[in-house]
Amino acid sequence: MHCLTRLSLLAALGLALAGCSSAPVGFTLSGEPGFYKKLTATSAKVDSVAARDMISIYRTNHGLSALSVDSALQKAAEEQVLAMARADNMSHEIAGTLRVRLDGRLDHSTAVENISAGYHTLAEAFSGWRDSPGHNKNMLNPAMRRMGIATAYVPESKYKVYWALILTD
Repeated sequence: MHCLTRLSLLAALGLALAGCSSAPVGFTLSGEPGFYKKLTATSAKVDSVAARDMISIYRTNHGLSALSVDSALQKAAEEQVLAMARADNMSHEIAGTLRVRLDGRLDHSTAVENISAGYHTLAEAFSGWRDSPGHNKNMLNPAMRRMGIATAYVPESKYKVYWALILTD
């Protein structure tokens, strides 16, 4: 009887969970965390909410504020990764300096940018930025409040996946 009660409870739990149609923030419906999703497909896009959560947790663990995703910064990050992908070159100035790219588009007094290439998942890119003193300093800049992040996949390029993270106050 005890085993039957346990099975009934598990069945009821399964039915209750089956009614849930959305995945937790940062997770895909398959249960895979968004930060481990391979971005090696032309249709693949980085999960900006998972990125925001990952970076915000890192920041709050260091006594800093969480970030919000900003649509204008998303667009600026997308333009940067597409410019790098087209040129098959990783550079902060490939589409103009960050100041030139952001001025007139949104209100900010401070802005920083992390770029990278070759990382296939958000977790890899985040780890690379965290382990790089300059990139880590950008993510832990106490003035930052908003972010935009983007990737571009180009299978024939030397790096395959290009990354841009833009942070502003």
